[in-house]
Amino acid sequence: MQPRIPRQPAGEQDGRSPEPAVAEARLGADLEYVVSAARRRALRDGDRQIDTAHLLHSLLEHDAEVRAALGDGPVIARLLGYLVQRSIGYGLRWRSTVEDSGALPVVSETAGFSPLAAAALEDALARAARRGAPCPLGRDLLTALVAHPEARAVEVLARAALDAPTVRARADGQAEPAP
Repeated sequence: MQPRIPRQPAGEQDGRSPEPAVAEARLGADLEYVVSAARRRALRDGDRQIDTAHLLHSLLEHDAEVRAALGDGPVIARLLGYLVQRSIGYGLRWRSTVEDSGALPVVSETAGFSPLAAAALEDALARAARRGAPCPLGRDLLTALVAHPEARAVEVLARAALDAPTVRARADGQAEPAP
């Protein structure tokens, strides 16, 4: 049986530049695991693509630094509770749509990521490069996931009473923004 969200080969195809999903090979072991878990979650949920909410869910489960940036135990419990509700049915309204801000070029569906999720992975890689790090950290991906107000991860955070600019500042290691 062919997987619904195929893994993209690491090289260029037909003279085209690689899809953003190729970035997976440069993510490092920790984020490769996060992406792999998000892929399994998307398949299990019957979703066409890995979206920013799948990546957020996997980050929360596998990265203590990301959990610390989001807050204390009750906040994490509320956030995970919402994500679990989404995976067991709440996300049905998203199932037939592509997560897209409209501002980004559309990514081929074969890449397996929504346009915003692919852009977040690329942004996380760029953040690591600016720091001179060989691969991004979970907080790099968290910062990238909340960069677009249209991202499903931002909607999930809002439902759990978390403000995206505050989360972004915490993940970046900065003081929280003024109200």
